[in-house]
Amino acid sequence: MKKQKKYFKSPYLKGNEEYLHNEFSKKVPLDGLFEGDKNLSSTATSRRDFLKFLGFSTAAAVLSSCEAPVRKSIPYLNKPEEIIPGNPNYYASSCFEENVFSSLLVKTREGRPISLKSNDKYSFLQGGLNSRTYASVLSLYDSSRLKKIKDKDGNFLNNIDKKVIDKLSLTNNQGKQIVLVSPTVISPTTKKTIALLSKKYNNLNVVYCDPISKSGILDANKDCFGERFIPTYHFEKSNVIVSFGADFLAEWLDSGHAKQYSKKRNPGRDMSKHYQFESLLSLTGSNADKRVPLNPDENLKYILYLLGEIQELGGYEKSVNLELDKHQDLIKNIANELWSNKGKSLVISGSNNKSEQVIINKINYLLENYEKTINTSIKSNLFSSNDSDLEKLHKDVSVGKVGAIITNDYNLAYYHPKFKELLESNKINFKLAICQYIDETASLMDYMIPKSHYLESWGDFNPYNGVYTLQQPTINPLFSTRQSEEMFLAWSGENISYYDYLKKSYESENNIKWNTALRDGVLFVNQSAKKYKFSIKRNSIQKNVDNCIKLLNDKKDFLCLYTKPSMGTGLQSNNPWLQELPDPISKTTWDNYLTVSPSYAKELDLKNWLVADGALNGDVVDLTFNQKVYRLPVYVQPGQAHGTFGISFGYGRTKAGKVGNNIGINAFKLYENNQLVQKGNFSVNKVSDLEHEFACTQVSHTMMGRKIVKETTLGEYLKDPEAGNEAMKFASYKGDVSPSELNLYEEHTPSMHLWNMSIDLNKCNGCGACIIACHAENNVPVVGKQEIRNNRDMHWLRLDRYYSSDMNKDLAAEQNTGAIEMYAEMEVPSSAENLEVVFQPVMCQHCNQAPCENVCPVAATTHSNEGLNQMTYNRCIGTRYCLNNCPYKVRRFNWFNYKDNDNFDYHMNDDLGKMVLNPDVTVRARGVMEKCSMCIQNIQKSKLDAKKEGRKVRDGEIDCACETACDTGAIVFGDMLDKSSRIVKEKEDPRAYVLLEEYNTKPSVFYKTKVRNKKI
Repeated sequence: MKKQKKYFKSPYLKGNEEYLHNEFSKKVPLDGLFEGDKNLSSTATSRRDFLKFLGFSTAAAVLSSCEAPVRKSIPYLNKPEEIIPGNPNYYASSCFEENVFSSLLVKTREGRPISLKSNDKYSFLQGGLNSRTYASVLSLYDSSRLKKIKDKDGNFLNNIDKKVIDKLSLTNNQGKQIVLVSPTVISPTTKKTIALLSKKYNNLNVVYCDPISKSGILDANKDCFGERFIPTYHFEKSNVIVSFGADFLAEWLDSGHAKQYSKKRNPGRDMSKHYQFESLLSLTGSNADKRVPLNPDENLKYILYLLGEIQELGGYEKSVNLELDKHQDLIKNIANELWSNKGKSLVISGSNNKSEQVIINKINYLLENYEKTINTSIKSNLFSSNDSDLEKLHKDVSVGKVGAIITNDYNLAYYHPKFKELLESNKINFKLAICQYIDETASLMDYMIPKSHYLESWGDFNPYNGVYTLQQPTINPLFSTRQSEEMFLAWSGENISYYDYLKKSYESENNIKWNTALRDGVLFVNQSAKKYKFSIKRNSIQKNVDNCIKLLNDKKDFLCLYTKPSMGTGLQSNNPWLQELPDPISKTTWDNYLTVSPSYAKELDLKNWLVADGALNGDVVDLTFNQKVYRLPVYVQPGQAHGTFGISFGYGRTKAGKVGNNIGINAFKLYENNQLVQKGNFSVNKVSDLEHEFACTQVSHTMMGRKIVKETTLGEYLKDPEAGNEAMKFASYKGDVSPSELNLYEEHTPSMHLWNMSIDLNKCNGCGACIIACHAENNVPVVGKQEIRNNRDMHWLRLDRYYSSDMNKDLAAEQNTGAIEMYAEMEVPSSAENLEVVFQPVMCQHCNQAPCENVCPVAATTHSNEGLNQMTYNRCIGTRYCLNNCPYKVRRFNWFNYKDNDNFDYHMNDDLGKMVLNPDVTVRARGVMEKCSMCIQNIQKSKLDAKKEGRKVRDGEIDCACETACDTGAIVFGDMLDKSSRIVKEKEDPRAYVLLEEYNTKPSVFYKTKVRNKKI
């Protein structure tokens, strides 16, 4: 039997006896709890507050009153035919932001978009939505958006089309360039409107930019295939995956890779084997079967060595002869595995170095992966920028060749800081920003024209060859905004709306039925597919190998730049849902920091220390980069390669808005030569007597020392499907019995339904999309950094991340290690070389023998006849007995009235922000406990719909927010009384187990054992 690894949430708990033995969260003092609540000083004490402070008798259930927020109802004078009050409407649409494409369904209530979900009709490449796309609905209601045309002097204007036309015409006649700077455009119709603009102004130069460049892979494919493009990758067809720094489960090239990957992660003989070589601990590395931490130079060296091994296996002369200091046998074994899976493997790299990508292409070519796991005939259009175009623009502006510049919703001064000085100068006569915010770029322009949010816009997208999607507005523009395309048509002299132009374009050219296409949101058009032949010559391969070898040097320190799933490139920095979403690796919120490995941190005398649940402090350093100093805190990250530092993009905004301003530093200032790795041009020095306060969720609730995570290897699983999930037995007068046999409760008898949820730890990759979807569906409040530090986060669903530790009782016995030392060692993470990570979503377990139900003095928490643990907010008087008695620590207490409270002004305190609230879910008041409800509002709706239609509720019909958001299929929700349902099959799986089985709470949520593809 495999020795059970010890998992824990944080290395900072080592040796802390208080946390080791403390089951419950720390007590929070009430002193000053309600300071700042203006209502308390101006109104009489409510009955709930009276009961709260003066005692909780059984009469409280009768006496307590409701403090629900007042809702204003405004009737329609002429009700739109398609809107039925109380019923949601869904509209198919699309979104393309930060190079991430999503085909989606927009849920609206009474004409207001309130949440999103993936469009099932878009099955191409299994693409889904990421956490930022789910959160983008809140950005629609951001009061910081630019509401009206504004000039540099702060004056608001009604229309400047004539002024723009005059300025562009003058610039064109003077023979100077008119430059349109835009993010990558994948809309065919948008490109047509830009073409019309180019036709009218022949000096127009369009520069497409991507904040994080993919020129390396684009240029490498130009050398290898003769055309600059990005192919599509098929992880669902790959038996062996080898990734060198490509975080493909986050958003490397495409957000749909996670769903593809999950298709091959079911335990069995066809389960994929995943190797990850990387410097920083990434989302993808956390899910790998074998992860190897390497500095960037070692990473490149391993790629070269792998090329030589593959060439040798194929009978070719090696392009390079290298010796590795470590892992040489591992690379040989990987080469053999790849060779035995030719055409069923993938080798990828996250580097933006062209020569490195050429070598990766050569390896895949030798492995015969093209047109099998890599499809060149279906090209991705999501990235199109060319680094040389941006360099040329900078030079042209510097020498005065550019007379006018228009930025099309692209934050040029933030993403490419060297342009800031040029935009501040008088080198350009006419500067115009089309933007949603007065951001770092717009604030430097002569005029700012507000652009409509994508949920207010018409559009189309062509993300891949033969695939077209439509975008439609789901609400009228909230402000005096327009689409870029409307402006381009007007400035080109076209007297037509963009909607009419778009519709006419599709009806005439594609011969489609417009209404049908609009309803489905997706079009698949048969187009002749061109397959590209790998045609680079051997001497060119050798040249690229030599280029890579030249990059290898004896530099000790490496600065690695990366993106977080929550922040991306910083486009939605002003979105509080994303700022409060814990980073899946560090579990920090509201922060940017410099990551460093524990071993290197010790050398540099850098450390973190625990202050309280949720509160972690750390040292501060000065990062000197090209003679400029940036100050930021340090986060000591287990699993990171020695000698490396990491900083995330997306922070350091100064013009994002009230939520996103002045958090961290702008990592784009360190993004020299568009390379994610910098070496030899920086230094790190500790700042004495200065510390930083982090807000973390990783130590909020302690569950160490128990078999929360169950895991095994594929080798053991194939021998015994119950491996790692051995039945728990307890001694009794009857002998050893299971917990379910020791029962003092009366069994609950279900009525027509018994709702259960399954969570597959093999498929959960920790992305966090489920948390944002839950926020949107259930009106979960944002509490801010200080409240997170106070251990008062309000997430209904938390995503625990556990590190492995190799110490266990068997090993302790072998080494004659004492009990105290053994438990201390159990809290120490494995070395970077051996560190393993597992993610586990935890929400209310809806126990059938729930400890919380017994202790509530007012019956605010009760058990339904359908197996759900339910909250009655009107009854709750806030004793928090239920919270203390919950072994899973999943209940959340409203310490404040988060609504209409200036201390929590995170979008939803004004009438505009409140438009995002789901009217089917109560906004909870101060003093009320809340938790996961299994989206009871959607359960009830599905039951009522089924009743009206005279049928049973269909399996999969209910929209449970977390299940709907999980593209990998890790979460399954259903009715255990429907014997043909998916949930019944999930529970019959030998891998199924429940959390803290020894408490015998009989949860309705169960998990499936984590299986890693290893022999032992």
